[in-house]
Amino acid sequence: LFMITTWVDDVIKQNSVDTIWLGSLLFIFYWLYFPLTCGALVVYEKVTAPYLGPKLKPLQRQMNNFIIYLQQMLSNAFHLYLVWIIFMFLPAGLKRIVAIAIGTVYPTICSITAVATEEIEDDTYWLTYWSVYGCLFLIMDVSEDFLGRIPGFYTLIIFTTIYLMLPMFRGADKIFRKVLVPLAGLHELLVLRDAITIKKQMLKDLDPERAAVVQKSIAKFFDGSTSDSDPSVLKEELMQGWGKIKLPNFKIPFGKAEDGSSDEPNEKTNLV
Repeated sequence: LFMITTWVDDVIKQNSVDTIWLGSLLFIFYWLYFPLTCGALVVYEKVTAPYLGPKLKPLQRQMNNFIIYLQQMLSNAFHLYLVWIIFMFLPAGLKRIVAIAIGTVYPTICSITAVATEEIEDDTYWLTYWSVYGCLFLIMDVSEDFLGRIPGFYTLIIFTTIYLMLPMFRGADKIFRKVLVPLAGLHELLVLRDAITIKKQMLKDLDPERAAVVQKSIAKFFDGSTSDSDPSVLKEELMQGWGKIKLPNFKIPFGKAEDGSSDEPNEKTNLV
């Protein structure tokens, strides 16, 4: 109502319309809050609860999540800004120690933990990180005599290290695939490693029968020598396999048995 009033005052700008609207507004306010009319309750029961509520609840949750995310991001940015200010006033030697500590302390702990577990994926992840971080450390060690006096040099090293380290960025894996592997000429070994990883994940997520079907379909696709290697044909073969999946039988709690008798509870049913 206040938005409509502002629109009437700013857009229409006619005294007669303002008079009519203000009179109508007085009546509407009286109808809304007067106990005998209960206009606000009528609007809630007829409009807000059945129509506006279900439409606006998902939007409210999204806005709440966005506000919480924005608050956390601003808080983290403020704390990082304070830490960065303190870091900028440190001597060059301490900056170097901090940059190396960020790139080695936490990854060392994670690497030791990864070695102690049976999973191979975390070993590969941190081995990839150490390969890329070693190159970054060599670049820093060679160039810091020339570029170390430039403000922001060690800050750039720290940001690059965080980009390589954190799983949310997977920077080490990207640099490893796009830079180190082409330089070393190890494309075939990288493809083989990815194939092994896909096979392990397939065997982990699927039952043995479905995994064997999918494995044969992948082999036909890579073979490419027959008409069965067409992706559409392979997709149809996989979809046909869904008809063979047996769903579990669920017993209805209160229903009729095969002999016609009913197991519905009655006054003689023992509840213990």
